[in-house]
Amino acid sequence: MTTTESTHEGILIEPGDPRWDEARAAWNLALDQQPAAVVAAGDVEDVVAAVAVARDRGWQIAAQSTGHNATPLGHLADTLLVKTAPINAVSVDVERQRARVGGGAIWGDVAISAAAHGLAPLAGSSADVGVVGYTLGGGLSWLGRRHGLACTNVHGVEIVTPDGVVRWADADHEPDLFWALRGGGGNFGIVTAMEIALFPLETVYSGQLFWPLERAADVLPAWRDWAAGLSTDTSTCIRLLRMPPMDEIPEPLRGGSFFAIEVAHLGSAADGAALVDPLRALGPAMDLIAEGPATRLMELHMDPPHPVPYGGGGGLLAELPDEAIGSLLDVAGAGRDSSLLSVEIRALGGAIAEPGDHPAALDAITAPYVVFCVGMAPPPLVPGVLADVDQTMASLAPWTALPSYGNFVEQVVDPATLWGAEALARLCQVAETYDPDGIMRANHPLR
Repeated sequence: MTTTESTHEGILIEPGDPRWDEARAAWNLALDQQPAAVVAAGDVEDVVAAVAVARDRGWQIAAQSTGHNATPLGHLADTLLVKTAPINAVSVDVERQRARVGGGAIWGDVAISAAAHGLAPLAGSSADVGVVGYTLGGGLSWLGRRHGLACTNVHGVEIVTPDGVVRWADADHEPDLFWALRGGGGNFGIVTAMEIALFPLETVYSGQLFWPLERAADVLPAWRDWAAGLSTDTSTCIRLLRMPPMDEIPEPLRGGSFFAIEVAHLGSAADGAALVDPLRALGPAMDLIAEGPATRLMELHMDPPHPVPYGGGGGLLAELPDEAIGSLLDVAGAGRDSSLLSVEIRALGGAIAEPGDHPAALDAITAPYVVFCVGMAPPPLVPGVLADVDQTMASLAPWTALPSYGNFVEQVVDPATLWGAEALARLCQVAETYDPDGIMRANHPLR
């Protein structure tokens, strides 16, 4: 077993403290979070104490590790923001192929710890995304078509519920709470640890192919048809990219506009190369697909490695006919004036569409595609980015699917559109049991 330790004393930070602006920040620097106070929790005892402070002062509670997808939280007046980032220890149980991760752990640390033993987690596309928030909301991984959603591969959760009690939820303990935490979001308390599955994986055949954005009209339909025949060993997405002229972006991409295909193949390099041959026959301008360590998947999506100001949003697609492709390119293709850095369509299916071994609030996503749009801009310009997000998603509206996927929805929506009426009703019952006073706030609330 290997362990990465982290210790930190919990600190109550209030307005006027010199640490205030840093403490209250979300990952999206366009947000101006103004909670009543912030607690930087170093361990589970700090979280229990934070809940007691909130109750004593009549505040609600919101939890954040990295603060991704914080936009739907809205105004945080009379809310104690509990930051769990310091609770970031990661331990790997090699024999059981599991990891216990702290409530503030990020995927990059988990991936590195697991890779030392030839294992890999169901990590997201960015190394600095928090494990807990991502998993509570579902969790789409490059390994997901083989192994399913991250939330259905959770084996246990340590959580401080709004009554200040530390609970362990798994299939045999607090089963209703365990069901809700697997895809039901952060509505039930502050998670201080999770036990998650790991999977044998040492190398991947992965990378990107790039074409000029003008080629999207002919390459995107070819990708759609190619992706439909893939086994669950292969995951893929396309992106319409408008790269900013930033020094941290490599020179071949800096300031350019591209159509990109990303591929992650979990089998041999020889098999992966044979799979990719039809795409290479379409004449990409750049070919960056190669074999490498499993941790390479943390860099595949080229996400920024630090907080930025941005606007984003997305949803699910029931199908991707030629008409949908044409409608999308009419607003986000070559020659269009769009502020969006990336418009992405991921192919889902495989185990993502199949329920896991134990019931979960989000046990599968049956839609074949998910879309996410994002643009980076100084905070005053983010409303224009969001307008482009809305326009792009509107172009795909005839083909959208419900329930949607909360991790890619960055605005307040009817919760029934995220979980469906039946699951939502049960989630509300669980919330009533563990938070009858309604003091817990989540980015996608149930009520």
